[in-house]
Amino acid sequence: MRNMSSAPRPILNVIATLLALAPCALLGTAHAAECLRKDALGTSRVLEVDPATYPRVGLKSFPQTLPLRDGEVVLTFDDGPTPGVTDKVLTALAAECVQATFFMVGRNAADHPDMVRKIARLGHTIGYHTWDHPHLNKMPLDQAEANINRGIEAVQMALRGTASTVPSTPFFRFPYFESTPALLGRLEKRGIAVFGADFWASDWNKMTPEEELKLLTGRLEGHRKGIILLHDPQMRTAEMLPAFLRYLQEHNYHIVHIVPTAMKTVSDRTR
Repeated sequence: MRNMSSAPRPILNVIATLLALAPCALLGTAHAAECLRKDALGTSRVLEVDPATYPRVGLKSFPQTLPLRDGEVVLTFDDGPTPGVTDKVLTALAAECVQATFFMVGRNAADHPDMVRKIARLGHTIGYHTWDHPHLNKMPLDQAEANINRGIEAVQMALRGTASTVPSTPFFRFPYFESTPALLGRLEKRGIAVFGADFWASDWNKMTPEEELKLLTGRLEGHRKGIILLHDPQMRTAEMLPAFLRYLQEHNYHIVHIVPTAMKTVSDRTR
């Protein structure tokens, strides 16, 4: 950053205000080195994921996962966006200068396109999670793929103002992790990586934020690294997240932000 000591005081005050409102670098292209809060957890590194190399990842569903080092975790959130609750998740992530991946339900994206754009603008990665979260393995193949495509179109419309079945980010997650060989094959041919998870907080079950934190940290200590599944529409998760991020920092864990090959962030693609 250029030396601004000679700038007029009103300009410095404006700059200081902007920096206070955006603890990570402005315009949503933050990396760990750009985090302006020195005591924040931060994002340790950005991992480019090539679907040709990693067509499907997550040990709960597949034999392969991402090449993470000991102590590295990838935060992923499903089923949003949901105004109010997702906002709390975004606030917690921003407070610690952390980037995550949001697998969005198309119907929710269509209802709240401003939230989709906000998530992208903040530098998070946006993935796809069907149109209305059905059991794809119980549907005819073409109908199931049509539901996937409708979800992609809805998110693309929210992001770019144009419906397209070609995703800006080639990352997809099956609802309930209910994939089929035929659907996996079709997505692989389209160059779309399928994400499972390595472990999760089971936040779809009724529990307090404190109980969820205990459950999640216990699983984290058992796995030591991996793709974590959370749900941003769950208030218990939104309320648990600040404490979990502090736990990661206090126990020397590191956040890895996943992006498509040769891309910085989804927000870069939408500007």
